[in-house]
Amino acid sequence: MKSSTRDKAEGTFHEVKGKAKEMAGKLTDNPELEAEGTDEKIAGKVQEKIGQVKEVLRKKY
Repeated sequence: MKSSTRDKAEGTFHEVKGKAKEMAGKLTDNPELEAEGTDEKIAGKVQEKIGQVKEVLRKKY
């Protein structure tokens, strides 16, 4: 699997996982879990964007 594809897939996974943690934190009134989920969701979005950038750079060069 190409590194750009792997980054996008892992980013999406972490984004979904983070959203689930965020919702679980809201439902259980656990601000720490909610914050952890938000952090993981943002990290997933960043990783997904890194995969997109790698793909664009690979196509250009």
